[in-house]
Amino acid sequence: MRILRKYKKVPAECRGLVLAIGNFDGVHQGHQSVIRHAQEEAKSRNVPSGVLTFEPHSREFFAPSAPAFRLSDLETKAAHLNWLAVDVMVALRFDLEFSQKSAEEFVKDVLVDGFDVSHVVVGYDFIFGHKRQGTTVVLAELAKKYGFGLTVVEPVGVDTLIYSSTAIRECLGDGAPKKAAKLLGHWWEVEGRVIEGDKRGRTIGFPTANIPITHYHPPKLGVYAVRVGLHADHSTTWVDAVANYGNRPTFDKKDVLLEVHLLNFEGDLYSQKIRVAFVDFIRDEKKFSGIEELETQIHKDVETARMLLAEEGSEQGKYADKKINALKKAAK
Repeated sequence: MRILRKYKKVPAECRGLVLAIGNFDGVHQGHQSVIRHAQEEAKSRNVPSGVLTFEPHSREFFAPSAPAFRLSDLETKAAHLNWLAVDVMVALRFDLEFSQKSAEEFVKDVLVDGFDVSHVVVGYDFIFGHKRQGTTVVLAELAKKYGFGLTVVEPVGVDTLIYSSTAIRECLGDGAPKKAAKLLGHWWEVEGRVIEGDKRGRTIGFPTANIPITHYHPPKLGVYAVRVGLHADHSTTWVDAVANYGNRPTFDKKDVLLEVHLLNFEGDLYSQKIRVAFVDFIRDEKKFSGIEELETQIHKDVETARMLLAEEGSEQGKYADKKINALKKAAK
C-alpha cells in the first residue's frame, strides 16, 4: 500500500484513482462497505483504489481539550487499510488552512487538481468543507461540474444496529469488546510505547508492559484477555496476554494506565511500540486488601485469559500481521 501525506505533486501512478473519503475512525464494517465499493469501482475502471482520510481528526482539531474519543490512531488505521488491500492511503494534515477550504475548493484543489479522481465514494452522512457546508447533495453537483463519478453508500448494520463509531464506543464503555469486534469486523486495538512503571508486578511474578492510552476512547476499567502485537523485521507477532486498564486502587494510584502481562514471553519491551487487541472482558477493577490477595486474583485472571483466548483461536481478528513502517517514511 502506498501512503501519501500531501495532495500536491501527486505521483502519476496515484492520479486518476477511485477515492473513498472519510475519517474511517476504527475502520469498522460500515467503513469497510464504503471501501469495498471504491475497490469494486476501481477494478471496473482498471485504476488504483484509494482511501482519503485526515490527521488529526477534525473533531480533535476543533476541540483539542474535549474527552478522548478516537478508536484508532494513524498507524493502526494504516495497518487495517493495508489488510483490506487498499492501493493508496492518503492521510492529509487537517490544520487551520485546510479547515477553511470551502466545499468547492476542497473538490477542486484536492480531488481534481491534486488526484484527478475518476470516481469518489462516500458514506451517506459525509460532510465536508468550511463550516460543514458540503453534503452529499453538494458533492453530487460538484462531481457533475468537474466530471468525476460519485457513489453514496447507504448505512449498513446488523439486526437493527447501524455500524457506527458511536455504537462501538458504547460497547467499549460497557466492557463488551466482543460486541465491539462484531461491529468493527476485527478486535479493537490500541497502540502505544511501553513506559517504565513501578515494577511491582515483577516482585510477584507478573511483570507488565505499561502503556498510556489517553488519546483513545477509554474502555471500561477492568481486567481483559488481550493479544499483544510485537513488531520486528517489518512484521508483527501476536502473543497472548492479560491486561488491567485502570488506576490500580490497591496501591492508591489515580492515573489511569494499561498494564499488560504477556503469557509465555520473556524479553525487554521498554520504549518499544506495541499493539494491544482487546479480546474479552474478565472482571471489574477492584481494591484488594493487600499483595497476597492481589497475587491470588492475578493467578485466576491469567487462567481465565488463557481459556478465553484459546476459545477465540490464534487468528488476530481478520487482520494480517504486517506493520506499516512506510508511515514514517511518507512525505510530511
